[in-house]
Amino acid sequence: MERSSFLRGLGLLAGGILWDKPVLAASSGSRVLVPPSLRAGDVIGLTSPAGYISVDEVQAAVSVIRSWGFGVRYGEALGRRDGSMGGSDAERAADLQRMIEDPGVRAILCARGGYGVTRILDRLDVRPLRRDPKWVIGFSDITALHLHLWRQARIASIHAKMCNSFPADWATAEPIVKDTILSIRDALTHEPVVIACPPHPSDRTGVAEGPLVGGNLSVIHTCMGTRSEIDTRGAILFLEDVGEYPYSIDRMLTNLQRAGKLDRLRGLVVGGFTGVKRESPGDEFGRGLEQMVAEKVGGAGFPICFGFPVGHQRDNYALVHGRRHRLDVSDDGTSLGAID
Repeated sequence: MERSSFLRGLGLLAGGILWDKPVLAASSGSRVLVPPSLRAGDVIGLTSPAGYISVDEVQAAVSVIRSWGFGVRYGEALGRRDGSMGGSDAERAADLQRMIEDPGVRAILCARGGYGVTRILDRLDVRPLRRDPKWVIGFSDITALHLHLWRQARIASIHAKMCNSFPADWATAEPIVKDTILSIRDALTHEPVVIACPPHPSDRTGVAEGPLVGGNLSVIHTCMGTRSEIDTRGAILFLEDVGEYPYSIDRMLTNLQRAGKLDRLRGLVVGGFTGVKRESPGDEFGRGLEQMVAEKVGGAGFPICFGFPVGHQRDNYALVHGRRHRLDVSDDGTSLGAID
C-alpha cells in the first residue's frame, strides 16, 4: 500500500479562490511574493538550467500542459548540450534569464535535474521577478534555484516533478503518477490542497506554522556559505535525497546543525531518502536516518515527520517553496498545507 495520500480541498485555504495578482505572504523578517494563479491561455516556458534533455523527451509534458489549457514556449537552449549539461553555462543562464524577463511567460518549468544550476546562479538577475513574479518549477538540482530565489528575492516557487517525470502515456499511467503531476497544476492555479501521509514510529507530534523551505539535502549542503544559502529562521524545513551513503547523509545533517540551521525551526519534514548506497562490510556507519535526525535535533520541541511524499520517487508531490504552511503531525498521521 502507498504510504502517501493526497487530500484535496480540505479547507486550509478559502475554497476555490484564485488570485489574479501577486500575493504577499508573511515570512520570517520579510514578505514573500507568491506569483499569481495561472489562467487558461497562459504560457509556460520550458528550459533546462541543469542537465541535458532533448526536445523529443519533453513532448509528453508538453501534451499534458496543453491539456490543462496552457501554452508552451520552448527555451532557445533546450536540446543543446555541453557534456552532461543542457548547453554551456552562458547558454543556460541566458535562456533562463530571457524567461524571467519575458512578460509573455507566466511560469518556468525546468525540464530536468542532473547538475549545473549552481554554475549559473551568479549570472542571473532575479530582481525582475519582484516586479513581475512568475512560478519556477523543479526539484533535485533545481533546489539551488529555489534557495536562490528565496534568499535573494523572497519569491515563492514550486518544488515538483519536471518534464522527464511526466508519463509517456497519460491514459495508462499509474494513479500516483497522475496525482503528483496534477499537483503541479493545482499549485500553479492556487488550488487549496493538503498533502498527507500516515504516521511513522519516529514522528514527533505537534503543530507548526511557517514558510516552507528546503529540498535536496546535497544541494542545500552545496549552497552553504554562498549567496544562495538556505534561510531556515522560523521556517518548516523539508529534506530529501537520493543515492547517498549513510555517513554522507549524516555529514550533511551535521553541517546544517553546526551552521545553526536547525536551531530556529518551526518544524521538520523528512521526505524520501532513496537509493541509499551499500556500505563496505565491516565499515558500516551503524545509524539509520531516524537516528541521525534525532541526534541532530536533540530534544527540540518542534514537530517532525518521516516518510513524507516528496523526493526522488513516484509519490513526489508539488510543494510551494517559501509559502507559509501549516504542519500537523499527530498520532493519526501528518498533514501539510499552505495557509496564506
